[in-house]
Amino acid sequence: QVHLVESGGGLMQPGGSLRLSCVGSGFSFSTYPISWYRQTPGKERDLIGFVSNDAGSVAYADFAKERFTISRDNFVSTVYLQMNNLQFEDTAVYYCNVRVNARDYWGQGTQVAVSS
Repeated sequence: QVHLVESGGGLMQPGGSLRLSCVGSGFSFSTYPISWYRQTPGKERDLIGFVSNDAGSVAYADFAKERFTISRDNFVSTVYLQMNNLQFEDTAVYYCNVRVNARDYWGQGTQVAVSS
């Protein structure tokens, strides 16, 4: 069974940094690209970016290009989202996603709150 677990969220001050983790299990982790999304109440989930199966390719949404970095370590079946210079608008629930056999799988999400 495909399973994703996000962690690392928390309450941060503006300007701070945070690294989120997404651990995958139940599928051949190193075979699949993994995406990060975020969602605020009442809005759709926004794609942050994705990393290819071998980390050879990483792409970001425009809002994420300057401050966010996605990486992965297939030896520990984990994808990371490094967020720097956090802003109030980064407050959201962050999710990782994998598409296996044409089906999307999501973790439970991890909450990030940016507040002074």
